[in-house]
Amino acid sequence: MTRSAKPPKLKPRQADSHKGTYGRVLIVAGSRQMPGAAALAAMGALRGGAGLVTVATPESALPLIAPAVTCATYLPLPESPRGFLAPAARRLVLERAEAADSVVLGPGLGVERGTVSTVRKLVAAIRKPLLLDADGLNAIAAEPQVLLARAAATVLTPHPGELMRLDLQPLPRGREERRRRAEQAASRFRAVICLKGHETVVTDGAATYVNDTGNPGMASGGTGDVLAGLAGTFLAQIESPLDAAIAAVRLHGLAGDVAARCRGQAALIASDLLEALGEAFARYSRKR
Repeated sequence: MTRSAKPPKLKPRQADSHKGTYGRVLIVAGSRQMPGAAALAAMGALRGGAGLVTVATPESALPLIAPAVTCATYLPLPESPRGFLAPAARRLVLERAEAADSVVLGPGLGVERGTVSTVRKLVAAIRKPLLLDADGLNAIAAEPQVLLARAAATVLTPHPGELMRLDLQPLPRGREERRRRAEQAASRFRAVICLKGHETVVTDGAATYVNDTGNPGMASGGTGDVLAGLAGTFLAQIESPLDAAIAAVRLHGLAGDVAARCRGQAALIASDLLEALGEAFARYSRKR
């Protein structure tokens, strides 16, 4: 039986710290068709407190992303004719990953055949803590055993449909089934699972946290990309991948609650969460 986990305490910033103190996050995301996913993930990482964020994205997507994310650095990558990540990008990503403290892989990459193959190879080869989201999860759905080749920490952030494709079981429904399925997947894949949705479940198979922040206004495209960036930052800063994932999920929900108070739930969009993260950090400390 798993034990219940609690949100970790976030350490205050020290006066003598510098940008290297707060982690180098590599975001491998985006495509010509979906540049916004990379932008939201990068901004989530930056607003989450990362010291340095690098966005690795197909070359033609870069001018679509950079104006929205002026505080990141960029790594333009080889692309297919349609603007998706090409196999030739693998070497460049692995080289840059060596200098990172964590890697976020997947948002907006698409599922073109060459991209899927490249993502699978990257999952096995990246030697740093890795968060796999969205099209990163889609890429490994047919070969999830690639996760077992990893030595470093892995965090997976599926919604119920993505979990269904990973574990080849029906769509999880109800609180207890969601918890059980997340715990089983965490044990099977040797990863931390964040099963997104109402009362997001975060588990490493041995300890489990069920989130109580957030609201239905967050059921909007792009909010998961913000979470991916946040979690990437905490993976770079917090030793325990479970604690990193819990902190990101709780803070993400708090930002949604702050934003809903200002915008209302129906009008809430993903970028509103970014603006609400400052107050969300303060609430996190008070409500932990």
